[in-house]
Amino acid sequence: MQKIFNRRILALTALMLACATTLAQQPKETHHDSTARVLEEVIINASRADNKTPLTTTTLRRTELEEGKIVPSVPYMLNLQPSVEATGENGMVGNTTMRIRGVDATRINVNINGITLNDPESQSVYWVNIPNLAGMAQSMQIQRGMGASNGGGNSFGGSINLQTLNANSTPYARADIGLGSWNTRQYGITAGTGIGQKGFAFDMAYNGMTTDGFIRGGKGDQQSVFMSGGYYGDRSLLKAVVILGRQMTGVCWDGADSATLDNDPTYNSDGMYYDEVGNVRFYNKESDNYKQQHYQLYYSYLLNDNWTLNAALDYTHGFGYTDRYKYNKKWSKYGMSALDTANALYAAKSDFILNKFMDNDAYTENLSARFQKGPMTLTIGETGLYFGGAHYDQVVWTKDSNSVSDDHPFTYDSNYAVKKDLTLYAKMNYDFSSRSNIYADLQFRLVDYNINGSDEDYPVIDYSNTFRFFNPKLGWNYLLNDNSRLYVVAGINHREPTRADIKDAVGSGATIEPESMLDIEMGYANNTDKFSYHANGYAMIYKDQLTPTGMITESGYALMENVAKSYRLGIELEGGYRFTRWFDLSGNLTLSTNKIVDYNYVYCNGADSNWNATYDTLALGTTDLAFSPSIIGAAVAAFHPTKGWTIQLTGKYVGKQYCDNTSREPMAQQPYFLLNFSTSYTWQLSNDHELQLQVLVNNILNNKYRTNAWASYGYDWDSAVVYSRGYFQQPGTNWAVRMVLTL
Repeated sequence: MQKIFNRRILALTALMLACATTLAQQPKETHHDSTARVLEEVIINASRADNKTPLTTTTLRRTELEEGKIVPSVPYMLNLQPSVEATGENGMVGNTTMRIRGVDATRINVNINGITLNDPESQSVYWVNIPNLAGMAQSMQIQRGMGASNGGGNSFGGSINLQTLNANSTPYARADIGLGSWNTRQYGITAGTGIGQKGFAFDMAYNGMTTDGFIRGGKGDQQSVFMSGGYYGDRSLLKAVVILGRQMTGVCWDGADSATLDNDPTYNSDGMYYDEVGNVRFYNKESDNYKQQHYQLYYSYLLNDNWTLNAALDYTHGFGYTDRYKYNKKWSKYGMSALDTANALYAAKSDFILNKFMDNDAYTENLSARFQKGPMTLTIGETGLYFGGAHYDQVVWTKDSNSVSDDHPFTYDSNYAVKKDLTLYAKMNYDFSSRSNIYADLQFRLVDYNINGSDEDYPVIDYSNTFRFFNPKLGWNYLLNDNSRLYVVAGINHREPTRADIKDAVGSGATIEPESMLDIEMGYANNTDKFSYHANGYAMIYKDQLTPTGMITESGYALMENVAKSYRLGIELEGGYRFTRWFDLSGNLTLSTNKIVDYNYVYCNGADSNWNATYDTLALGTTDLAFSPSIIGAAVAAFHPTKGWTIQLTGKYVGKQYCDNTSREPMAQQPYFLLNFSTSYTWQLSNDHELQLQVLVNNILNNKYRTNAWASYGYDWDSAVVYSRGYFQQPGTNWAVRMVLTL
């Protein structure tokens, strides 16, 4: 079936490419073009910031996104942005993520056309599920800090707002193909009909990637399809968007100890077992598999010169499973003692193959209205979400029993969750003069979350809670002149815990609380044709912040804990200067201090006579927040020797950080520096067609570095014993080339 699906998609893309190529020879301007530009922007206006919004932002346009497509992952594409650190389990292929100001992906709000992309349960975005998502984006805005209000969870480190491809004025087509390290192959087609005389427009993009991966067993096969069709009337826009993603990647989320990785940087224990004579073997089907489907419908209507009305519907379906081998595990762990094979009951342990499934549906609706007259711009809106998610785990094979198989699996636990989220918001910009305006943003969220069933680690999960959050923001923006501005903004955000946070708390008998943040930011920006710079200071003060403990679950999720009082204080500096026509230099630097106040560390100090774990608490005072380096910097030197030829050297530095909250040296992650090289050359062909060649070499100094880690501890705190420590090794020098044909 998958081969048939692939052939149909390739046939469709080829047809679209052929149609667009033919139409591209007959470009026509239509009276719908200006309406299209206005209404496409209105659709995403509610979640975006402009130069009158006192938020800290960076916006990447279509040309920049297209240039960066040689990097297959959005986190690594954004790695040179201020305060961003990208990390991956398998280099920049496979599962990747990012932190903004030290804040992990579960607290970074991501939306597509104003509809949240974050999974309602994990509250994270898994970029691996939709490869080259940036390749189907018209623009991408990164908002650092609290972010503007919209639907979904609130930002605690930043927001990323994607706008999918706009309808073009004229037909176009683009095809690309790329090769890279680890037998990586990328390919893609993008095409559009342009807006016809009757107001219809169609766009599509198809992207795929296969790789063997940097880490052993880190193979990957990813595909995505984007399709949109719209009608652009004189005062209205009706647009449908479909985004389909499919991925199969190897499991690489266990890491390895330092000595092992020093000897073999590609080492991966996932899928490892011993045969009857003690030889090491690997289960070659160990994998993570997921399909994600988004169906969106947008309507925008210019009621009159002052009012614009918007409506959006989204249905998202996700289905996936992991296929994993478990060596010499207890039968009782998987509830299989009832299988009365003498060998199994005598040994009490066996080898198992487990499939862990998730099957979920999310329905989202959004209504908003924008009023603009004189000095005031007002946006009011609401977003409603209904999510239903099933999790169930099955044994599909055991070494010592024939009672289970793929056709007759044994389901040893299952649970189901329902999450309902209602968001109401109102945002206003009011101009006191041509230079000064005030910004107000009020949001109310009502979240109802229920989980019922059983889980692998906990026999019974019965959780129900309702959260009510009020999130106000107020800011002031002042234009000093046409090129520079001052701004100050303050706001409060709240956020509910994730499914993994709740599960861990229920199982351990602990209490998990929602977190809140007061964010105060002040900045100055100046932009001219040759010189630009931006300075921003921030104070993010938290109550009950959820921060990593340093440990991870069996499925690779970071275990989190509430810390009562914590803060992040920092300054972000960025700037650029064009020295000559052929040379420009840009860079950014974040200096911060990220602390927990009065941290109480709870750790296992042994066991009682019944082998129940006992615990102790140490008051450590002020410590560093996990995974929060005090220095992050990037620099780009760009050379333009001739028209169409660009050469870039980029540098990235990330300072020392810790993988837990104790600030102990054994938990330290060492600083690292990366130097990358890229070049591109564009040939102008006939009829305004172009052919571009891109070359990228990452880590040209071949530095050995690790961006992520986990740890478990021994019983003796004073001796600083760490009996289990895992790192995620990053690759040395690696390369990619890409060729792009634009018609």
